[in-house]
Amino acid sequence: QVHLVESGGDLVQSGGSLRLSCRTSGFNLDLFGIGWFRQAPGKEREGVSCISSRDRSTQYADSVKGRFTISRDIASRTVYLQMNNLKPEDTAVYYCATDFGGDPCDSVVRGMSVYRMDYWGRGTQVTVSP
Repeated sequence: QVHLVESGGDLVQSGGSLRLSCRTSGFNLDLFGIGWFRQAPGKEREGVSCISSRDRSTQYADSVKGRFTISRDIASRTVYLQMNNLKPEDTAVYYCATDFGGDPCDSVVRGMSVYRMDYWGRGTQVTVSP
């Protein structure tokens, strides 16, 4: 059974840093792509970053390039999102998700619907104060 569990969200001041974790189980993280997504109050869910299933490249939404870094540890089945220089507009619930039939990066950087992901975690809240 596939499970994704996010952690690491917190309240942080503008300019601060956080590292989110997504612990996975029930599938081989080395074989599939995975993405981080976020949803702010009153806004649509959007892609943040991803590891491509095609070539294992890492990709980022324009809004977080240069500030966020995605990585994974196959041994511990965990995906990380290091977030630096946080801004109030980064405030959102952050989710990790995987797509067994395609590439999550299609939803993060190529405009496809985020809701095509097959499995989602429950999310972790990130709040950035001014």
